[in-house]
Amino acid sequence: MKKATKEDINIIKEAFLENYKDAVTELNYKNDYELLIAIILSAQCTDKRVNIITPALFEKYPSVKELSIANLEDVKKLINSCSFFNNKAQNIIKMAQSVMKNYEGQIPHDQKELMKLAGVGNKTANVFMIEYKQENLMAVDTHVFRVSHRLGLSYEKTVEKTEAELVKKLKGDDLH
Repeated sequence: MKKATKEDINIIKEAFLENYKDAVTELNYKNDYELLIAIILSAQCTDKRVNIITPALFEKYPSVKELSIANLEDVKKLINSCSFFNNKAQNIIKMAQSVMKNYEGQIPHDQKELMKLAGVGNKTANVFMIEYKQENLMAVDTHVFRVSHRLGLSYEKTVEKTEAELVKKLKGDDLH
């Protein structure tokens, strides 16, 4: 695949803006706690599946306070139809414990602080900031990584470097 020219980049960006200008998450949530949990659970899992399993999880554990003292096996049972549920159950409990201990029970609304939480990497933090705070960020996952390579927008070897290159090439106030 050839490297995208400036003209190609403009055409690609215009096409995305025309077709996806109102893109929002399909995850169902009522507050920042529910959004963060849903995003963590959505890794390698469909949003549809996450929306099926989260109502029972949020009913039993309506805030970080309850989740921070949750029984691991119980959480595993509630999310077991989600991929990697063992690790995700551990991570969301650890995340809740950290929020209680380090953030007075309040989900941080800062990208760097979010990334200090268990189960939260760069992409998860970016999606949270995009959805909850309407930040002008880009969330690069495996799909965006692959498509950007196919379109000639990036040939970087990591998701992080691809994100940086895409942000530079697609600059503007409409990155999401």
